[in-house]
Amino acid sequence: MIGSVLSINNVPIRLTAERWAHIVESHDYMAGNQDIVFDTIENPEFIASGAEGESIAVGFESKTSISLKRAVVIYKEVETDGFIITSFLTSKSDRLRKRGVIWPK
Repeated sequence: MIGSVLSINNVPIRLTAERWAHIVESHDYMAGNQDIVFDTIENPEFIASGAEGESIAVGFESKTSISLKRAVVIYKEVETDGFIITSFLTSKSDRLRKRGVIWPK
């Protein structure tokens, strides 16, 4: 395990080495940005609902390797434990709002 942080529901959300490898392989610009992933879970701008019960945390990031973007972290909470599925940066967070915001800041 690389690390974990608490979600807004006080559930520990873990980031495993396997998931981090998946994230960096799919989105190479995320390399070195684990702090963005953890910060987005701890301090989201909003959280949208995913299609299969996952949470989609979105946070504004002014300091990324590819300009001003919103960080997106998709994770799953299961009672007292959770895990990160994937993460990426986007400039199109409005699409995520349309999924249904389940937690506004």
